[in-house]
Amino acid sequence: MKEEATNEEKKWFGTLLSYAKGSGGRLWTSVIFSMISLVSGLVPYYCVYRIIDRYITGNLDRTFTINSCLAALFAYLIKVVCFGISTGISHYVAFNVLEGLRLKVADVFLKAPLGEVYAHSIGEIKSVIVDKIEDIEPPLAHVVPEGAGHILLPVVCFVSLMTVDIRVALASLLALPLGLIFMMLTFKLSGKNMTKYQEANARMSSMIVEYVEGIEVIKAFGKAGVSYEKFAGSIEEYRDFVIEWLKSTWVTMKLAFAFMPATLLGVVPVSILLVKKDSMTIPEMALSVMLAMSMVISMAKIEVFSNGLRQMQYTVLEIQKFLKIKSLPEPDNEKLPKDHTIELKDVHFTYDEEQGEVLHGIDLTLKEGSFTALVGPSGGGKSTVAKLIARFWDVNSGSISIGGINIKDIKVTSLADIVSFVTQDNFLFSRSIMENIRLGKPDATDEEVMRAAKSACCDDFIKKLPDGYDTSAGEAGKRLSGGERQRIAIARMMLKNAPIVILDEATAFTDPENETKLQESIANLTKGKTLLVIAHRLSTIKNADRIVVLNDGRIEDAGTQEELMERSPLYNRMWQAHIGARNWAAGNVKEA
Repeated sequence: MKEEATNEEKKWFGTLLSYAKGSGGRLWTSVIFSMISLVSGLVPYYCVYRIIDRYITGNLDRTFTINSCLAALFAYLIKVVCFGISTGISHYVAFNVLEGLRLKVADVFLKAPLGEVYAHSIGEIKSVIVDKIEDIEPPLAHVVPEGAGHILLPVVCFVSLMTVDIRVALASLLALPLGLIFMMLTFKLSGKNMTKYQEANARMSSMIVEYVEGIEVIKAFGKAGVSYEKFAGSIEEYRDFVIEWLKSTWVTMKLAFAFMPATLLGVVPVSILLVKKDSMTIPEMALSVMLAMSMVISMAKIEVFSNGLRQMQYTVLEIQKFLKIKSLPEPDNEKLPKDHTIELKDVHFTYDEEQGEVLHGIDLTLKEGSFTALVGPSGGGKSTVAKLIARFWDVNSGSISIGGINIKDIKVTSLADIVSFVTQDNFLFSRSIMENIRLGKPDATDEEVMRAAKSACCDDFIKKLPDGYDTSAGEAGKRLSGGERQRIAIARMMLKNAPIVILDEATAFTDPENETKLQESIANLTKGKTLLVIAHRLSTIKNADRIVVLNDGRIEDAGTQEELMERSPLYNRMWQAHIGARNWAAGNVKEA
């Protein structure tokens, strides 16, 4: 495992460029232009040297001065233009990489089992997709091309100094070894804490998201709430960690910054000494100092860029952990079902080992065109059965088939086409009501969308909204009530018109006035479809072809309403409790 991690660390940059959509060659073009830009910046120094040399020897004339200034200006223009081209190309590549990474991470989550997605907090996922991937842009757009140029420039300057005087060239390296030692020490100390820093940052992001999402509860209970304490604690923890981390690297980092660019410490005194001994001319001394100053700038840049490059490496390695999340296996040769009978055979399932098994050998057949209801106490496994049919997870053992075809042999996209799934917790996107319903059938016309909305009893309240069907649902549909969101989701399902429909408490938030109409619409639109309904309000499923009583992950009984009322004590208790609650609610309404 350790060797595998080492190989990943070596290949991280190649992995990053693989998401550049074929723009890797452009990045190297950017590097070349950066190098040309920085080397062109040395030409004005040479022009100044020639002017000083001519002036001291008395050979300076107007023509030479003008030509030298024009050459310096032309070189400077080349420097500016090449730098602009370099950064333009590098930013194009960087944002292509960011796009590729974000799409890949989103695709991984889309194809992964829900358990793998739920294993990561919303804050952690947001931190990766938004913040960490964004953090790659500055180093990739600037560090790589400019850093390559600043590595080349000191080499060119050193070779140029050697042509002037090898002793001055060697003097320019006087402080370099100490600078490198302190830089390596900084990297070593920093590297030990980089993983902890990423973890602390992820925890803080997660707590911030949790705090914002739970702000209503926190307002109700004040700052004493657990969420607020966790939120404040994560921020304090992050602050304390970063301060301690900076303290541990402060000395070595400052020493590295002091010694790395200290080329002038050797060049200036040695040049003065050589001039005094007539081993060097004053123009040559001026050129040496200018070249040394260029080295100073580049060495300082290299140190800053190396930190950015190292940060980018850690970020890419962190993102790769998400990219390695295993997807649900897809068949090489897809098989499509000829009918829509659903069959569960000896299905066992667990979310995680600590929680233990949730379903214990479920055997269940839902005939094509039948209406089957799942009922039972909370936590009995009803929603789990529904989600396994939609293949949000894979079963641990046993099998689920549609039309005699194991759902593992059907591609996830094909399965999604034949199964409509509506839950009580319906998510709406921050786009228009029209577009939220149209998700059920992307190529649907406006008329088809409106027809589905009328069938789901949405049309009346949609028309009362400020912009009607063009009104934005708001973030996660928060502009609408729970019942309204639920009806939008049902309209989406009706528009999709899939042959298999799964309703998990789909009308839980619907008001009594619309529930009867909605139930009638659902009944009409699901005729001939394989319908599975999970409901706590038993009156809504009493006409089901078959009612399955699920308790503690096992099927306790199955039959019609009449059959279960006769022989199932659990169903009988649930029915009496439901009738009692409904009568109590009706009595309260009359009194009011």
